[in-house]
Amino acid sequence: MILKQSYSTAWKSPSNIALVKYWGKFGRQFPSNPSISFTLSEAYSTLVMKISPADSLSCQLEFHGKRESAFEERILGFLDSIKDVYPWLERASVDMSSTNSFPHSAGIASSASAMSALALCLVDIDQQIQHQTWKDSDNFRQRSSEIARLASGSAARSVYPFLARWGISTISKKGSNDYADYAGEGIHSIFSNYKNSILILSSATKSVSSSAGHRLMKGNRFADERFKQANENLDQLLLAMCQGDMSSFIRIVEEEALTLHALMMTSNPSYILMEPQTIEAIRAIRAFREEKEIPVCFTLDAGPNIHMLYPASYSDQVDIWRDAVLRPLCEGGRIIEDHVGQGPQRITL
Repeated sequence: MILKQSYSTAWKSPSNIALVKYWGKFGRQFPSNPSISFTLSEAYSTLVMKISPADSLSCQLEFHGKRESAFEERILGFLDSIKDVYPWLERASVDMSSTNSFPHSAGIASSASAMSALALCLVDIDQQIQHQTWKDSDNFRQRSSEIARLASGSAARSVYPFLARWGISTISKKGSNDYADYAGEGIHSIFSNYKNSILILSSATKSVSSSAGHRLMKGNRFADERFKQANENLDQLLLAMCQGDMSSFIRIVEEEALTLHALMMTSNPSYILMEPQTIEAIRAIRAFREEKEIPVCFTLDAGPNIHMLYPASYSDQVDIWRDAVLRPLCEGGRIIEDHVGQGPQRITL
C-alpha cells in the first residue's frame, strides 16, 4: 500500500507502575513472566504525529522542541520493523513532536508512556487510511497494546485505565503475551483512587538501560525461580486486591520491587541502580507505616526513584509526613504527585 495523502493525529498516554514486574523477554518482545500495573495520570507523554508520502521511510522527532537523533534512530528502527504490519510505512515521512511530564531514562517507565503514545498514533492513522471507525472500542485498545508491545514491553499496559495485566499466567492460564488487557473488574474500591507520590531522588540517566537489563536475565541463575515467583505473586496480588487485603498487597508489591533490584545485582555483569537516598527513603516509609499503622508502601521500576503508594483516604496524614521527611531527600525537592488514571486521551489538533 502506498500513501496518497498526509495524515495526522495526537495522543496523550500515561506511564504505568508495575506492581508485579516484567523482567526478561523472548522472541518478538514477549514477556518471560506476566505482570500487572497501575496506570498513572500525571506522568505522561504527548505525541503529535504527521505522516506524509515519501520515496522511502524516514522520521524526524522533536522532544520538547529539540531534535533528538538518538530517539529518532530508535523509532526509525521500530517503524522499519513493523512494515510487515503497516505496509504504508514503506514510503512514509513520519514527523513527530513529543513532550514528557517527567524525567526520561530515570526509572519512571518513560518508554511505556512514549511508546504507547506512538502506538496509539500509528493505530489511529492506520484507521484513517483504512476508513475504520473503532477509535474508542476494545479492539482499538487491544491493537494499540499489541503495537506498543513491539516497541516497549511495558508500553502494552499503558493503553488501559486503572489496572492492566500482560502475559500468560502459568497459574490461572489467563492473559496474553501478544497484548495487555484490563484487570480492574472486581477490584476492591479502596484501590480505585490510589495515590502515587513519585520521589525524584535522581533524574540522571540510568547507567544500564532496561533493554540491557532484560537481556541479562537470560544468563541469570535465578531467572527460573523468578518467573515462578512472578506467576505466584500475580495470582496472590489479584486475590488481595479483590478482597481489599492491604497487608498482602503491601507485602507482594515491596517484595516485587526488591526482587527486581536483586536480579540486577545478581546479573552478569551486575549493576546497582539504587542510590543511598533510595535506601534511606525505603527505611523511612517502612518506619512510618509501622509507627502510624497507615498502609503506605513503596515500589521501584528499573531506576533509583521511589513510587510511594497509599489510599487517597490517608492523603492528609501521609502528605504532611512526606513533605517533612522525604522531600528533602529528593533532587531539588521534586515529587510528582500522581494517582491511578483513566488511560490515554486523544488530543484535538
